[in-house]
Amino acid sequence: MIGLFGVAVFAPLPFVVAVPGLTADVLGADQGKPVITVSGAPVRDTSGQLRMTTIRATGPSSTMRLPELVGHWFTTDRAVLPREAVYSSGGSDEEIEQHNLEEMTKSQTAAADAALGYLRKDPKTVKVDLNLADVGGPSAGLLFSLGIIDKLDGDGSGGDLTGGRSIAGTGTITADGTVGPVGGVALKTQAARRDGASVFLVPKAECGDARSELPEGLRLIPVTSLTDAVDSLRALNRGENPPSC
Repeated sequence: MIGLFGVAVFAPLPFVVAVPGLTADVLGADQGKPVITVSGAPVRDTSGQLRMTTIRATGPSSTMRLPELVGHWFTTDRAVLPREAVYSSGGSDEEIEQHNLEEMTKSQTAAADAALGYLRKDPKTVKVDLNLADVGGPSAGLLFSLGIIDKLDGDGSGGDLTGGRSIAGTGTITADGTVGPVGGVALKTQAARRDGASVFLVPKAECGDARSELPEGLRLIPVTSLTDAVDSLRALNRGENPPSC
């Protein structure tokens, strides 16, 4: 029995440890190039920030054992997650990296389609190029769409969609503007607050996760669609109270 317990304690387990990752302002530049470039329509100067958020996790081929994991379970600045929750595609490190880059490309296309559809602009005449190096996966879709809308239309009345604030968030997006859930939301709220955000847009289904380790001074706004997100930011700019988690 003791021998079996020892095997169980030191056997590799299918978990990874994740921490708050980088954030990036999609209204700004990455490696000297604008993250969002639009041609075929007038583009506004913007203020404020729209920060996409990430987590950083141990690699898919790394192994974790129970004694290593125990300490991580009781800290607020990291999380123990099932490996498949972070690396759902499986495969080697190289295959997972390629998969994540492909997902980011699909997300960028969907984000542009959603934003132009919201603004009722013809994608045959208005072209959007999105550039964000070294970030994979689909979870920046919502922020990309909001950035495109802010560049082209702002709050609809001449002002910034951000209201000059630092807005952060996460969420996948489809071409019809539906916002989907992502992983690691509690860690992403910490990354957002660390980098100066005061508002965080979160997929509504993940409000509970977002509240679990919510940093002081960060306001949560739940969204299920691109329209939700735009309406909530415009309500903030009017001094109203948008929905909260």
